[in-house]
Amino acid sequence: MASVKNVYLDNAATTAVDKRVLEDMMPYFNIEFGNASSLHQPGLDARVAVDRAQKTIADFFGCAKEEIYFTSGATESNNLAILGLMRQLMADKSGSLPHIIVSNIEHDAVLEPTKFLAAQGLAEVTYLPVNKKGLVDINQLKQAIKNNTVLVSIMYVNNEIGTIQPIGEIGAIIAELNQKRKQKIYFHSDATQALSYCDCHLANLGVDLLSFSGHKIYGPKGVGGLYIKRGVNLQPLLFGGHQQSSIRPGTYNVSGIVGLGSAINIIKDGPKRKRENQRIKKLRDNLIDMVLKGISGVSISGDLDNRTPNNANFVFQGVEGESLVLALSEKGIAVSTGSACSSGSLEPSHVLAALGLAPELAHGSLRVSLGRFNRQTDIDYFVTELTQAVKRLRKMSPL
Repeated sequence: MASVKNVYLDNAATTAVDKRVLEDMMPYFNIEFGNASSLHQPGLDARVAVDRAQKTIADFFGCAKEEIYFTSGATESNNLAILGLMRQLMADKSGSLPHIIVSNIEHDAVLEPTKFLAAQGLAEVTYLPVNKKGLVDINQLKQAIKNNTVLVSIMYVNNEIGTIQPIGEIGAIIAELNQKRKQKIYFHSDATQALSYCDCHLANLGVDLLSFSGHKIYGPKGVGGLYIKRGVNLQPLLFGGHQQSSIRPGTYNVSGIVGLGSAINIIKDGPKRKRENQRIKKLRDNLIDMVLKGISGVSISGDLDNRTPNNANFVFQGVEGESLVLALSEKGIAVSTGSACSSGSLEPSHVLAALGLAPELAHGSLRVSLGRFNRQTDIDYFVTELTQAVKRLRKMSPL
């Protein structure tokens, strides 16, 4: 019987915790375990660790330490950015019904809060379409802006197809418009998938709010952050303690915060990160080349130029994506699909639908996302098993 390897190619879903990160975290579980809000020495030691991580993160983004707020992850950060801002604007009684613009390929952590606001009659929402490559049209964005527009939220990198949006260009446009407007437009970006691969220096982005998470950058799960530009006021979504200026109260997740700071400290090394991304891109390009040459009826979703170096999103004709994921899982290969089981039926990804893919094609999607620990042997094994799985499933499929 042939041996089954363990090949992890779903790094856009989550990454393994880097050993260096884990080593930095370990003391804060059972040695330096003090509550960072306590005044005794163990508490003060924990607070020093939190402050150190906060400073490391702020240096990476090029902002003040006090502009970084810790959350449980990007989902909470996105909700705090959108709902917290809207609560503040409602408290300010700014007048007409506020208008929000988001792209129609955002993560659900952005789409669902805006849908909630619209359903409650608290905001008017425009869902901005993207082109077939998954990119926002700048002219359409300009045309969508109204006198009552208060928020634009555009994700930096799409989690399914890896498309990189022109955040800096959008930020510059909004900044120019704000010079002539009475009602400021706030700019938020979900940068969860961007930190390892894109320029995240805030001076180049022009954002007021930016969300990120630890477990996408070889840090721990359950911790993330929100950059809130000085002068931008949010209302809290949680109430209790007075940590983090009461904007995000709750006991500090010291070990998680230390891990997040450690993970960002690793990617702060620009030249080293560039070399790592070049290596990952070479692997990704080899993978795409091998798949397209070795399997018929395959296409790539998204923009091949404006995308992160770790992402490849394939569409296979005559193959159902979830069946392909399960077949590969039996061979020890972890990948994902743009489809998800919902209420007993298989619904195509809203991202692929936004690109104009027909439902029958979107059902055949497969996302492959490489990471720091992948090697060419992983790619070779994956393509071999993928080729066999596609051939087998096409024989069985009614598609």
